[in-house]
Amino acid sequence: MKLLFPLLMSLLPIASVAQSQSPSPQAPSGAPSPKTTEVMVILTARQGVTRQQIMNVMPAEVRATVKLYLDGRIRQWYSRGDGKGVILLIDAKTVDEAHAVIDAMPLSKENLMEHEYIPVGPLMPLTALLGNEAPRQMTDARTQ
Repeated sequence: MKLLFPLLMSLLPIASVAQSQSPSPQAPSGAPSPKTTEVMVILTARQGVTRQQIMNVMPAEVRATVKLYLDGRIRQWYSRGDGKGVILLIDAKTVDEAHAVIDAMPLSKENLMEHEYIPVGPLMPLTALLGNEAPRQMTDARTQ
């Protein structure tokens, strides 16, 4: 497991070169597009919102966040290194789905937070390493 990250990082330049050598600047119409497996949500306090306003809602926010984590909707959560908010990885296939989760949270209901939504999925340059092989489709347990 410790070797996986360095291996992936060493493969990125190879995948990048392989993609840059394609004759067309645009991906062919049959090229796979990134599959969204999660949505990263960056939450930051709105301009003018005080720490006290946030702290007043925090007990309810923590309970709601823990419940979503235990339900599997929040896969990971982090404090921002700059102290200006949090980052959540939401188990969602679309930004709209993640938006619905976040909009139901207490801090969002009180309109205290700004949200940035970034869909994320498997590292697409790795498909260049497969050559002509079709990428294997993973079964998504959420759709069964």
